[in-house]
Amino acid sequence: MSLSNAKRVTLIKDIKRIVIKVGSSTLTHPNGLLNFNRIESIVRQLSDLRNSGKEVILVSSGAVAAGIGKLGLRLKPETIPEKQAAAAIGQGILVHMYEKLFSEYGQIAAQILLTKEDFIEEERLNHLRDAFFSLLSYGAIPIINENDVVAIDELKLGDNDTLSAMVAKALDADLLILLSDIDGLYSSDPTVNPNATLINWVDKLDSTIESFAEDTKTGLGTGGMITKISAAKLTSSSGISMIIANGSYPNIINRLLQGKEIGTWFSK
Repeated sequence: MSLSNAKRVTLIKDIKRIVIKVGSSTLTHPNGLLNFNRIESIVRQLSDLRNSGKEVILVSSGAVAAGIGKLGLRLKPETIPEKQAAAAIGQGILVHMYEKLFSEYGQIAAQILLTKEDFIEEERLNHLRDAFFSLLSYGAIPIINENDVVAIDELKLGDNDTLSAMVAKALDADLLILLSDIDGLYSSDPTVNPNATLINWVDKLDSTIESFAEDTKTGLGTGGMITKISAAKLTSSSGISMIIANGSYPNIINRLLQGKEIGTWFSK
């Protein structure tokens, strides 16, 4: 067992509350339409985690993709109003699908749409925390997305990485898992440099690690590696561990929580 693997196994034993962010690249096919097999697999793994006694919070992209499919569009909308329209149509479809799949595994799903202001204003944040903790006490699985219809900055940046880190901090989570279309943080962009190496463990976020992020881009996902490093800064300063991993790998969530040396683990 490697040192990184041993550290993971030790830390995972104490993890109780987990936030999992699933990006658009994980939830969709290359043509932008929803990947139902992938979504069902994620729901099954999260349900299994919930049955094991873990508290699970899902931050999910995919509303725009669901709207695209419903509208029968051939291309992804480019303008903000078009994206807002697709999100408005798709959000209900996405949550209905999650609710149906989770119910098949005996789980209760709850939708929460957030904006940045919910984390900035203290009174709103306190009410938000109370609502979340009530849901978790009932055994429900909150499904979170930024309110794409009104959150213009989110639609410009596609930054659910930061949203999930803010959620993890607000809820005093033990672990944040970011599922994307890249295996983790590399020493440079692996699509350009064949000698790029995957970094399995990050003890400290410094200028070197940040320089790696600047050179590495994700593919279909719009969050990029820089936003993931920003999320890691927020979680580590809050005493929360974070993992970046490829959401397309079979049984990826369960494997990560078994301590498998997959992706990049950022120490708290």
